[in-house]
Amino acid sequence: MSRKVLIAYGTKNGSTAEIAQVIASVMRDRGLEADARAAAEVEDVAPYDAVVLGGALYMGRWHKDARRFARQHRHILAERPLWLFSSGPLDPSASERDLPPVPSAGRAARRTRAREHVTFGGRLEAGAKGRVARMILEEGRGGDYRDMNKIAEWAAGIANELSVGAQ
Repeated sequence: MSRKVLIAYGTKNGSTAEIAQVIASVMRDRGLEADARAAAEVEDVAPYDAVVLGGALYMGRWHKDARRFARQHRHILAERPLWLFSSGPLDPSASERDLPPVPSAGRAARRTRAREHVTFGGRLEAGAKGRVARMILEEGRGGDYRDMNKIAEWAAGIANELSVGAQ
């Protein structure tokens, strides 16, 4: 029997959505059913056996859609295996060391009894939405700091844990 996993995300400029797609792809390659969906579009978590929830970091806060999702579904999330991720530092720090969750992601982790939270580097490139994003780009601090290998390894670890748990 295949386990069904939801990878829900909150994103502003698409980088976190791309991370969610990588996570879903790795899980599907390992025999799980995995759906990557925008958190704001998910109405029901009940059909899923496990959840991965990610949010972009913006001005030191977890994306509002990730926060709302965690709050609205906190009771059912606490009953399922749940992992959280953040994406956002626009420097190599997330690849160099474990970064603690920002306060809003930390609260979500505690309230939902998440198994783990990890922070991945972010991406901010020309055409990004938002005044602050444009200012960051004008200062020359944009770029892509996501480590797709680290993301894939993390997703593979979750898939392995779920596969062992299903046996």
